[in-house]
Amino acid sequence: MSLSSSNSSADTANETAGEIPHILADLHCHSRCSDGELTPAALVERAHQQGVTMLALTDHDTTDGIRAAREKGDELGVKLINGIEFSSVWNGMGIHIVGLGFDLEHPVMVAAVAEQEHRRQSRAELIGARLDKLGMPGMLQAATAKADGGQIGRPHFAHAMVESGHVKNIGAAFKRFLGAGKPGDVKAEWPDMTQVVEWIRAAGGTAVIAHPDKYKLTRTKFNLLLKAFVEAGGNGLEVVGSGMERSFSQKMAQCCLDYNLYASQGSDFHGPKPWAELGRLDPMPKDVVPVWSQWV
Repeated sequence: MSLSSSNSSADTANETAGEIPHILADLHCHSRCSDGELTPAALVERAHQQGVTMLALTDHDTTDGIRAAREKGDELGVKLINGIEFSSVWNGMGIHIVGLGFDLEHPVMVAAVAEQEHRRQSRAELIGARLDKLGMPGMLQAATAKADGGQIGRPHFAHAMVESGHVKNIGAAFKRFLGAGKPGDVKAEWPDMTQVVEWIRAAGGTAVIAHPDKYKLTRTKFNLLLKAFVEAGGNGLEVVGSGMERSFSQKMAQCCLDYNLYASQGSDFHGPKPWAELGRLDPMPKDVVPVWSQWV
């Protein structure tokens, strides 16, 4: 398939892919600044312990942790790539787009992050109001305290509900109140995927479709997604991730070749869990161009 010039960088990388030195890259993970369990510094330290040499902190709709992560990365010799995981919508469904390698201070990125943070705060306030009506007052304040200055998400409400005695455990919080179709399942008015890709590209970054195995799309619909993504200027796809079947990774690798996309990888680490550890990733399939080839 013939692609636009926005992906010509991948063409160039194809010519030198064999010259890229061995790097253990984890380009999708989360800290306490969104819904992760560790501080940015602690996350980088854990990544270093796991042998990660290149890391992108991709908190949901915020870049607040990047500077602290970079400071620790410089101390430990871990190369830190600017990252974010934007929430977006395509054809009525939520699609997460990871931005990598962008200018942190670019005015378009600064404005985009502020806009997304406002959307997340409004969503949290609505969740809190709904829980108030269900006889659980003060959950917004408790979730805010749990977030500790980071973005407020449903996991923070779940922990607050458990500690307040409203539910027995996190699973029950989601099953009864916060899961899909429940009162706390508030749909934020996320921007169109095209808009998010434009933000990332305007700030000099690479836009990557995150965890494609989670969308459960037919091959026809996934191709429509890829076509719209590429037309918007998107130029990367996660090919390797925690829990991703190797057969699925091979299919994503072929999509990278078909659509001339960079191949990315990441654990989607949120905290010390056996199923999603920093740097614990299957080998990248052959013939694709790793997205990190841009930064070595």
